Amino acid sequence: MAEAHQAVAFQFTVTPEGIDLQLSHQALSEIYLSGVRSWKKRIIRLKNNVITGVYPASPSSWLFVVIAILATMYTRSDPSMGLIAKIQEHLPVSHSMSSQCQAVVSAVLFSTLLWLMLIFTMRLCLKQLLSYHRWMFEQHGKMSNTTKVWVALVRIFSGRKPLLYSYQGSLPNLPVPTIKDTVKRYLESVRPLMDDSKYERTTQLAEEFQGSLGNRLQWYLKLKSLWAANYVSDWWEEYIYLRGRSPIMVNSNYYGMDFLFVTPTPIQAARAGNSIHAFFLYRRKLNKEEIKPSRIPGTAIPLCAAQCERIFNTTRTPGEETDMVQHWQDSDYIAVYHRGRYFRLRVYQAGRLLSPREIEFQIQRILDDPSPPSKGEAHLGALTAGDRIPWAKARTKFFSTGLNKRSLDCIEKAAFFVTLDDDEQGMMGDDPAASLDKYAKSLLHGKCYDRWFDKSFSVVFYKNGKCGINAEHSWADAPVLAHVWEYALATDSFQLGYNTEGHCKGEVDSSLPKPQKLNWEIPPECEEQISKSLEVAQKLANDIDFHVFSFQEFGKGKVKKCRVSPDAFIQMTLQLAYFREQGNFCLTYEASMTRLFREGRTETVRSCSNESSAFVRAFEGGEAPEVCRRLFKAASEKHQLLYRMAMTGAGIDRHLFCLYVVSKYLGVESPFLKEVLSEPWRLSTSQTAVQQVELFDLVNYPEYISCGGGFGPVADDGYGVSYSLVGENIINFHISCKHSCPQTDAHKFGSQIKKALHDIVHLLSSAQPEPKKTETSRPKVKKDQ
Repeated sequence: MAEAHQAVAFQFTVTPEGIDLQLSHQALSEIYLSGVRSWKKRIIRLKNNVITGVYPASPSSWLFVVIAILATMYTRSDPSMGLIAKIQEHLPVSHSMSSQCQAVVSAVLFSTLLWLMLIFTMRLCLKQLLSYHRWMFEQHGKMSNTTKVWVALVRIFSGRKPLLYSYQGSLPNLPVPTIKDTVKRYLESVRPLMDDSKYERTTQLAEEFQGSLGNRLQWYLKLKSLWAANYVSDWWEEYIYLRGRSPIMVNSNYYGMDFLFVTPTPIQAARAGNSIHAFFLYRRKLNKEEIKPSRIPGTAIPLCAAQCERIFNTTRTPGEETDMVQHWQDSDYIAVYHRGRYFRLRVYQAGRLLSPREIEFQIQRILDDPSPPSKGEAHLGALTAGDRIPWAKARTKFFSTGLNKRSLDCIEKAAFFVTLDDDEQGMMGDDPAASLDKYAKSLLHGKCYDRWFDKSFSVVFYKNGKCGINAEHSWADAPVLAHVWEYALATDSFQLGYNTEGHCKGEVDSSLPKPQKLNWEIPPECEEQISKSLEVAQKLANDIDFHVFSFQEFGKGKVKKCRVSPDAFIQMTLQLAYFREQGNFCLTYEASMTRLFREGRTETVRSCSNESSAFVRAFEGGEAPEVCRRLFKAASEKHQLLYRMAMTGAGIDRHLFCLYVVSKYLGVESPFLKEVLSEPWRLSTSQTAVQQVELFDLVNYPEYISCGGGFGPVADDGYGVSYSLVGENIINFHISCKHSCPQTDAHKFGSQIKKALHDIVHLLSSAQPEPKKTETSRPKVKKDQ
């Protein structure tokens, strides 16, 4: 009842003497400060919209143009070539102004029109410049004169100090590849996976499609590309993510880990206090658009920032046919789960963000709260972990009115979700390798009811101070969330810090209202559905086999010395490891971004190529090292070419996917597209790159590295592999598969990856000239075992 009492701004009673009115100054102060905060946000948004709207010019440049035009007029020259006089003739209020005033107003109007035309021209030029991608295909360290001129022009037209969304209006649209090119590249990609008869049949289907139905579908796709900002993204979000009716836990959601070797504090509430505060600092910077636009590393080329809009206050809500991503304006609270109970924790008081120490104090209150869960509340989160249709029906039937709706709204509209987990996780104990596997499974699915898988992201804080993050996939891709996660980890450890006892720094306002426990009225019928969803989720979770390991014997530093792309090196390693384990090749998915284009998301790099399979067969067949190195070089160069083509809009799979969607809308069947879209990705891979290297001092603090993150397998009989190259000497791997498939084993595949890493680097290093020995250097002598 304390919360209800604090929510009342005034009370009045009728007495014989009149009305006795009692005002709560604290409540009125809260109302006033909330209003001030809201108006500040509106003003900031308006200001940012103006700055972004006129980019790459600046609002102050308008004044410069006006002054320049007026100055030329006073020199008795007409820069408008008569247009100012025409404007003056048609001024609607000319009869109430002097002729001199009319001339000034006309000049200002002309200047404004000229300024807008200049902005439009500059934006168009920048858009054309950003459509140039030949620089990406040039040899490393060798830049053509054309590219040098292009780089200079991009810098000139990019303006100064861009905001987060400044480049959005200047990014080019994703181009639609030709049917001929896509079919040709597709046939090339599947050649190593098919025997001659099957390949001949596929070629015939592809040629029939290209010569008939393909052109008709392509016409609709080109029409869409002219109308929409991106011809892929909306369909990709809807049909790949939102229309999926299976559980999003494991199948869609992914996770990110904490620091690998250190835990900043062993106190759970303190770690939550700093981290939650850091997330809201990021949201504040996001709202003010103070976050620098992401760019291609080492260049001035911007990436699309559209996905950043839905990081916070976003939830995927279930529907019977399709889900929906809902985004709300900023909320001043988070939803917290602990021991089967849900709480609403406000992180703003009197218009200010609570300090880390105050958030720690509030989190500790939740941890110390002895109240039991409401009837049916303990496993409520399992609804978000099970199949989507039962959850959609239950949401409509049991959570659309009354107390349940208010509590559900509180969770869905929260900035993000927090789980206070009673387990201890991380690299610990007598078997640190096994503990990492357990840690990964905990972040991916937990107990299947202690995460809210529909939220844009959920942060998990463990009893021993370790933490991690679980993210829903439909609203954005992993690099966007990884950017937030890097900021939170760095801010927590290097800026906020802890006192000597491990608590957050600062003082506590003990008058803070307690976190509000959410209440539910869950009928037996709903409890039954919760139990069914939990059963489905637990069966799926128990089937997941995970293996996480940190390979520290060498990293990208040694790979670069071999003059090989680190990503190509890892992909060739995975091809060799898979072939050794399975005895064949498979369709391999590697995620590549298309954020060089407006509203771009991802494209597929088909890493298994004719060149990679030729290298693997030669290497396993015992060919001479010189031959293997030559084939490896050809395979890695082909992989880099495929990656660059995917980034620049010349990929295969998104184009074929959209053609398939158009065919469904038209009600026509294509045997070729049906076969292409039904092919299983038995090896699904992704690299987690560190984006904000400046936040982490790996030279002085090498232990402060994250282990990256991972995801579940895409195919029931395949592997999901996520990897991150940290610093110069560490490669982290996250491998997932299913126990139910007898052909897959995450640990065995991990062993094959380790062996392949050593074998390939030995092959490449043997061709490198040995460093000259100095007089002081001595060869190492092995000790007797």
